[in-house]
Amino acid sequence: MPDISTLLPMLGLLMVIGAFAGVMAGLLGVGGGIILVPAFFYAFSALGYGSDQLMQICLGTSLATIIVTSLRSVQSHNRRGAVDWAILRGWAPGIALGALVGVAVAAGLRSVVLQGVFGVLGLAIGAYLGLGRAEWRLGAEMPGGLRRVILSPVLGFLSVLMGIGGGSFGVPLMSLYGQAIHRAVATAAGFGVIIAVPSVAGFLLLPIAPEARLPWSVGAVNLPAFTVTIAMTLITTPYGARLAHAMDPKPLKRVFAVFLTLVALNMLRKALGW
Repeated sequence: MPDISTLLPMLGLLMVIGAFAGVMAGLLGVGGGIILVPAFFYAFSALGYGSDQLMQICLGTSLATIIVTSLRSVQSHNRRGAVDWAILRGWAPGIALGALVGVAVAAGLRSVVLQGVFGVLGLAIGAYLGLGRAEWRLGAEMPGGLRRVILSPVLGFLSVLMGIGGGSFGVPLMSLYGQAIHRAVATAAGFGVIIAVPSVAGFLLLPIAPEARLPWSVGAVNLPAFTVTIAMTLITTPYGARLAHAMDPKPLKRVFAVFLTLVALNMLRKALGW
């Protein structure tokens, strides 16, 4: 069992990470995973737990928190009638399949490769947040048929490789296909549940080498990080939501886009060994 000199810094870092993720989720409506994965990576590395499987642990733990936060979000949005259950039912099988494939692929990749994947996709999300326009459209309604068969697994697959829920890819996708933003956010929370549940089941069964395992972990899910992060996000998310109503979120979204771009670039730098 780790001694108190290891546990206290770990607990303190996790509390700060969870609090920040909660505020940003409430303030900007971004999923926690886009913050949690790099935060977990830097925190665990600083505590001396760097390994070739560290990114898998960060992904698995982040997705475990998304089960709780997405379920809570869906429940809240559903009370207001904002969840489009027809879209959710139509896209769920493909998303779940893509999530399972994502776990299988992530399990076989080295941590440095997953860092590079996160960096590239993080740059794409940051660019959309910073430069995207509400009036951009690819169509008037969500794709069906072959396009849905292709796009839904891709959404689940890429989300798992980044350790994120449905918001970062699902909200832009639905907005580009003519869905109102509040409906897109609400329905994407459902995507998050569909992504996280099967992928976390896979990450719980993922074998982690003894020298790479963090204290009190099951497979690639670290239980203290999961518990503390959930507790802090539940406390701080409402404060972020209040700030969102008191401030103009558009310039803040641009600031977050810059922040995410810098984080993604740093991940790429580390992946390339610079």
